[in-house]
Amino acid sequence: MLRGSITALITPMRDGVVDEKAFASFVEWQIAEGSHGLVPVGTTGESPTVSHDEHNRIVDICVEVANKRVPVVAGAGSNSTSEAVSLARHAERSGADAVLSVVPYYNKPSQEGMFQHFSAVAAAVGIPVILYSVPSRTTVDLTVDTIARLHEAHPNIVGVKDATADLGRASLQRVKLGADFILLSGEDITALGFNAHGGNGCISVTSNIAPRLCSQMQELSLAGDFAAARAIQNQLVHLHKNMFVEPSPAPVKYAASRLDLCANEMRLPVVPLSAAGEETVDFAMRQAGLI
Repeated sequence: MLRGSITALITPMRDGVVDEKAFASFVEWQIAEGSHGLVPVGTTGESPTVSHDEHNRIVDICVEVANKRVPVVAGAGSNSTSEAVSLARHAERSGADAVLSVVPYYNKPSQEGMFQHFSAVAAAVGIPVILYSVPSRTTVDLTVDTIARLHEAHPNIVGVKDATADLGRASLQRVKLGADFILLSGEDITALGFNAHGGNGCISVTSNIAPRLCSQMQELSLAGDFAAARAIQNQLVHLHKNMFVEPSPAPVKYAASRLDLCANEMRLPVVPLSAAGEETVDFAMRQAGLI
């Protein structure tokens, strides 16, 4: 089962191109620091602005470097169903352990449209599919009933990344979908509470720069030691919040550059942090003991 701290990986870039060497080193560091899983080319990995060839190459590198030591859940989302299917098929050929597929954005599909979209993705591959519900970005909500309908129709739809920020959803999904369905938070700051409601972990932005602390917090909370987990949460809380002080992934890429993990570079329309943003992230990194 996918569980614990699963990093929504940044995509290092230098001089306008993907920095493959830095990315491979970053994947290795994540595993050494205790991350329980990896998500290449999700939103944090700038999936909207990498080309299809770059997208597939990033997945290939992640799978190769991970070498089955931790699960790789390849980003395979699009607002075009045929494109999502193509990305999912490549992920399976590459050797990814699962795919993460987001609710189609901008075109605002109905519940039936989302059912048909995710059904096409699930039918196209034999590996597990994790749904990704993030209404703040997609404007439409993938309901608990639609998730249950998809899980019943397609046994390889095995979980959901829930970025609704509604902790009650975790309880509703657990009751509706059963103990074996994988519930992953998509929001670092509420991930501790999400686990208390029956979650299995978090697909995390913060773990790009604090992987060991994030994995420790997850392990403690999943073992039921919420007092110890809360102590780590308190250390990380400003980092969780300030990773979104300006549009992502600008804050986390700046933080990663402060740790010499990659260059502070991303693709338009996202721009580097302002001076005020840098100060805000520096504060959070000091609070977490990273600098």
